Amino acid sequence: MDSFEVNKVIGGLLGTVFVVFSVGIASDALFAEQAPEKPGFVIEAAEPTEGGGEAAAEKAVPIADLLAKADPAKGEAVFKKCQACHSGEKGGPNKVGPDLWDVVDRPVAEHEGFAYSAGMKDFSKGGSEKWTFDNLNHFLTSPKNFVKGTAMGFAGIKKDDERADLIAYLHTLSDNPVPLPQPGAADAGAAAPAEGGAAAPAEGAAPAPAEGAAPAPAQ
Repeated sequence: MDSFEVNKVIGGLLGTVFVVFSVGIASDALFAEQAPEKPGFVIEAAEPTEGGGEAAAEKAVPIADLLAKADPAKGEAVFKKCQACHSGEKGGPNKVGPDLWDVVDRPVAEHEGFAYSAGMKDFSKGGSEKWTFDNLNHFLTSPKNFVKGTAMGFAGIKKDDERADLIAYLHTLSDNPVPLPQPGAADAGAAAPAEGGAAAPAEGAAPAPAEGAAPAPAQ
């Protein structure tokens, strides 16, 4: 190959390199990414405060105050969601859960003819614990947190007014209803849930209305 051919080859290579290099520079100029001077939006996540659970517990409205404004008629409508698992008439049958007639102030896990779970029996302390208004309130708020080991497959009633209406209706299911607690007065039988779990037993068959679904039994 003579020098002329060599020069042609070298020139072609140099030309190709030049074209590729030029295209790269042009591409960088056209598609360069620049950070915005000011972000379009800022997402701020709130930091959880220490003792948040304790603070929420302190703000809980006492059941006596809730019952003062409760409506048993509304509670009867709520109870209809529980009837798949519980009866509420005097001498009524046990279903998946026990009959709830005269449940208020009844000894926990002591209703005749119903097989309670081991967890409910433990919390009953041999029947010394009763379904006080306060115990019912705690249990219906979160059954599995209040009574560890309960077979009650229900998340709980979070709305204070709905829960109070239901308890007010349960109070009427008796020939001799116990007196309602006085608003503003501490419930002598109240037992706040222990840290990280249940503190006082709730009875084996508190009704458990669920939104759009019948509650599972508490055993």
